[in-house]
Amino acid sequence: MHIDPIVDTPVLLEIAREGGIEGRSRHYEKLLGDMQGVYRDGDAWNAAVAERGEDELVYWVDDHRYQEGAGALIVGTSTLLPGRIGNEFAVTRGHIHAVSDRAELYFCMSGRGVMQMETLDGQTSAIELTPGRAVNVPGHWIHRSVNVGDEPFVTLFCYAADAGQDYGVIADAGGMKHNIVVDGDGWAAVPNPDHRGYRGPTA
Repeated sequence: MHIDPIVDTPVLLEIAREGGIEGRSRHYEKLLGDMQGVYRDGDAWNAAVAERGEDELVYWVDDHRYQEGAGALIVGTSTLLPGRIGNEFAVTRGHIHAVSDRAELYFCMSGRGVMQMETLDGQTSAIELTPGRAVNVPGHWIHRSVNVGDEPFVTLFCYAADAGQDYGVIADAGGMKHNIVVDGDGWAAVPNPDHRGYRGPTA
């Protein structure tokens, strides 16, 4: 039996309930100005930028990876701040994995949110997450985090290091098939009339 040599060693990661990883290998932020075209109501987005500035933080991600390629995992936290653009709740850009059969696990650490999911052939799902709840997103599903609460929505995620992300799939389709909007004291998934259908996967 051939046994590959160990090329990395275990790493202790301190993961904060409010988001963030001690020992992270990457940190990035998305600002309000980065979210052009993400929300259906472009006028409401323009008004928000004019009022609050394009440098307002929308969400941030810490992650840790010990190597690239098949067999390795990426572990991270996503912290999505509360807010609305028009009647839509705050969202992340969303993606499908560039290697489209790769799955991803999301575990809610704090806040209240929705994992919005759709397939290229039109299946849809929206699962509400609160602390202690998780969703195992299968491969071939586009997915996006939505904050439907009044505090930061923090998830711990894990996926294969060779998965990659295709962020353009949503923009190319005119947005996701449904939008998550305010509905009384809660939320609802409503059809997006601008949605044109998804193109095929990149891999």
